[in-house]
Amino acid sequence: MTMIAVLDKTPGNAADHAAFLTALRQQGFEGEIGTTHDTRLVHATDNSIYQRHPEAVVFPRHRQDLIVLARLAGEPVWRGITIAPRGGGTGTNGQSLTDGIVVDLSRHMNAILEINVEEKWVRVQPGVVKDQLNAAIARHGLFFAPELSTSNRATIGGMISTDASGQGSCTYGKTRDHVLGVTAVLVGGDVLDTSPLDESELAVRRQGRSRVAQIHDCVASIHDRERDTIEEMFPKLNRCLTGYDLRHLRNEAGQFDLTSLLCGSEGTLGFLAEAKLNLLAIPPYSILVNIRYDSFMDALRDARALIGLKPLSIETIDSKVLGLAMQDFVWSSVESYFPQDEAGPAKGLNLVEFAGHDEAELEWQVEGFLEHLRQDQTVRRRGHTLAVGRAAVSQVYAMRKRAVGLLGNVQGEARPQPFVEDTAVPPEKLADFIAEFRALLDGHGLDYGMFGHVDAGVLHVRPLLDMRNPDDAALIRPLSDAVHRLTRRYGGLLWGEHGKGVRSEYVPDVFGPLYPCLEQIKGVFDPHNQLNPGKIAAPPGASAPLLRVDDVPMRGAQDRQIPDPVWQGYGTALHCNGNGACFNYDQDDPMCPSWKATRDRRFSPKGRASLMREWLRLQAGAGVDTAALEAHTPSLLSRVSAQFRRRQNTPVDFSHQLYDSLATCLACKSCTSQCPVKVDVPDFRSRFLNLYHQRYARPLRDYVVGLIEYTLPLMARMRRLYNAVVSLKPMAALGKTLLGLVDMPSLSRSGLAETCRRWHVQPATPERLVALTEAERAGSVILMPDLFTRHFEAHLVEAFIELAARCGYRVYLAESLACGKPLHVHGFLGLFARQARRNAAWLRILASFGVPIVGLDPAMTLIYRQEYRKIAGLEALPEVQLPQEFLLHALPRMQDAPQAAASFVFLGHCTEKTALTGSGADWQALFARLGLGLQLEKTGCCGMSGTFGHEARNVETSRVIFEQSWGPHLDRQGEKIVLASGYSCRSQVKRFRGARLDHPLVALLDRLRDIAPESTRPV
Repeated sequence: MTMIAVLDKTPGNAADHAAFLTALRQQGFEGEIGTTHDTRLVHATDNSIYQRHPEAVVFPRHRQDLIVLARLAGEPVWRGITIAPRGGGTGTNGQSLTDGIVVDLSRHMNAILEINVEEKWVRVQPGVVKDQLNAAIARHGLFFAPELSTSNRATIGGMISTDASGQGSCTYGKTRDHVLGVTAVLVGGDVLDTSPLDESELAVRRQGRSRVAQIHDCVASIHDRERDTIEEMFPKLNRCLTGYDLRHLRNEAGQFDLTSLLCGSEGTLGFLAEAKLNLLAIPPYSILVNIRYDSFMDALRDARALIGLKPLSIETIDSKVLGLAMQDFVWSSVESYFPQDEAGPAKGLNLVEFAGHDEAELEWQVEGFLEHLRQDQTVRRRGHTLAVGRAAVSQVYAMRKRAVGLLGNVQGEARPQPFVEDTAVPPEKLADFIAEFRALLDGHGLDYGMFGHVDAGVLHVRPLLDMRNPDDAALIRPLSDAVHRLTRRYGGLLWGEHGKGVRSEYVPDVFGPLYPCLEQIKGVFDPHNQLNPGKIAAPPGASAPLLRVDDVPMRGAQDRQIPDPVWQGYGTALHCNGNGACFNYDQDDPMCPSWKATRDRRFSPKGRASLMREWLRLQAGAGVDTAALEAHTPSLLSRVSAQFRRRQNTPVDFSHQLYDSLATCLACKSCTSQCPVKVDVPDFRSRFLNLYHQRYARPLRDYVVGLIEYTLPLMARMRRLYNAVVSLKPMAALGKTLLGLVDMPSLSRSGLAETCRRWHVQPATPERLVALTEAERAGSVILMPDLFTRHFEAHLVEAFIELAARCGYRVYLAESLACGKPLHVHGFLGLFARQARRNAAWLRILASFGVPIVGLDPAMTLIYRQEYRKIAGLEALPEVQLPQEFLLHALPRMQDAPQAAASFVFLGHCTEKTALTGSGADWQALFARLGLGLQLEKTGCCGMSGTFGHEARNVETSRVIFEQSWGPHLDRQGEKIVLASGYSCRSQVKRFRGARLDHPLVALLDRLRDIAPESTRPV
């Protein structure tokens, strides 16, 4: 059985769009234009339930590209072309989804243009990420206020387009409250600059026949004519009405300003090219009061009184979100703030923040709040804790920010779905409103999770639905209608935070007599309904109606085409909900380095999961049973024939687009822990490569790398010859040409035999281990070094042996196993499974003697806990410890050890620090025992990741990744001694900085030699 080619067919009126894109390039558009199926597919979804396939995606490089695009679209011949801008792609209601052309402003237009510290404002391009901006201005003591849970990937353009807000909005307001002006490019190519205008300036702007003049005249006339109706129709809510905000067209000084009109317009009026933003001084002092409750409703009812005590914000979390957080890596950093009692975890939380510029005043305010908690008996509270200081407060909020993603990680096919999840009602009515909301969902037999901003009357409620089930999908309409009616009855809105998007069908009802005004505004900005049509309003007489919640294609309809056995087998890859946590801009965060280096969304966990889902759907449509293929062992003949089937000689096959996306994956496994849904890209990458190469030839490089563990012992016997060969420039060039491999490392000289003799190390054989007494076993350790450390860094094997021996342990040296990591990474899954089972049998024998087993390299050691345990029968495999895990029990605390003058900095390995979040702290504790200080440096990926950086196709990407995080960190360390736990990391530093980093083991051993030269030796 083999896969069959699946042709990439473009839906829709492809010819018109192809002609438009050709004309666009001819007009001087300098950005990229993407028309391949994979590029369009990753822009077909956001964080909503919808999936709309665009005809193309364009990536403007600058404002002039936007002008060229808008001018061309405004020509009469192209009025059938529709365009929608896109930022971070984290919208929950399909705001940026279109079946026309997506204009992605995040890839190139992401520069901070000007920072004015004295006047506290900044100019930015629309693709700048909120956290990116705040990181740049923090050194000036400033910040951009609107706080979002998606702040590490939400763009400023997206925030403006949805008038975004979140935690602290009752104090800081919404995005529009901090936008001083925007530059927008209109259809036809005109440029609109907004700013407050007095009456004389407005009069000038209204004169003439230009598009800009027509806009000012139309909008000013509407505001003057409908002022009383506007005041009556706009609800008096913190969240007010997003989009076409007529109420705030004039400021308190009476100046007219179109800025508020564009804030929340969701790309329906023009393209944001630039924004000028107001900045605030960072409050230096903050305290978060974490209150625990017996029920979520108690938390909501209590918030009524707590609001009156004037905190900066009140955030709430229900038991479902809290339970999911407890299973996430983030919990280790916040667990102490949420202690459990005999009744178990809390059922609801209120996180109440106080912040200010005067520490004494802040403490006085918090003490008054705590006194209220002590005296008030209207609600039963379990207790509270305090997080004091910005660092502690940020830790707790990091857990709260992950809530939206964590909800996607519930088990089962029914998952929380965003479509009625940002309702806003007056805060004093919130508890009663939620009681009815819950009754509505309970009446349909639905589960749900809740969290939100109780001080603003906004609660995020996500019903659990299986969107592959047509019956569940059919609930979108009745639930949306019912919740809309419920919010109106309580004086609120269906959308309080996340914009309208596909929910625009409810706009006429909400705006009532003002809706014709919205139509007029849309008409003067976009007369032919080309900009993101169907959202918010349509021009008068437009043929395209507003979108309806159940008429837009949903992802579930596509997913339904994937057979259940396949769907179940690929788990988290297919449950990616599009929350976009993998688009984290932070270069010092390990999440998806290939995305950070390329800014190409195909090369992100979300992009790869989307492409994998599509590939499985296309295979099913072509009658290919991928589940059967995975269980099938290809014959020798079919394997051989595949080696002669080159992809360039095949028809257009979506398999190749998926292959190219996965080829950029470093298999660093950060996504498996950092992603809230735990999407495991390396896992499905290996599975895909296993299938792909049943049909298409493998490059010779795959065989060399995949089987390298088996050839290392042979190369070690010819160490001098090997080292001489890899050092020759002609041979290096030949290796690059033939194998696609560069910068191959040299084998190390081993003094292991002498070390073993000196420290009485013996082979770890069953015969020796079985003879040990119980006391001897307690003082023994089995070292099982991986083959890479054994042959490329033999001194680390020697260092561990001496360190363990000096701690009083007898070391038994196990045979270095071919763990199979390279096999797994390159999709040799049959060979990998066989090797894993052989190794598992040996590990079980060793573990049966009750002696701890220790590996050295994180990536090669953690495979026993991760990939091995996914193989049937290996789920309960004995644990192989990392060095620091063993030393926490073995290394004694030197009470009299003097504090050393040397200053050490630790850079962790991606796989290690994301899989074991306390790894860095473990090393820190070990150093402290010997009087050493160890600074934990927050870094992203080094860019090597096994053999990724040695592959010629990845060298430039590898370099970019290194220079984004590791390079700058190394360059500013000065005299500090930098340590790294990963072999790949140390190799990368040697390659790009010519520096040799040591492993923490070496530093610990050197210190132990200094302060305890006569350490106990085994006899």
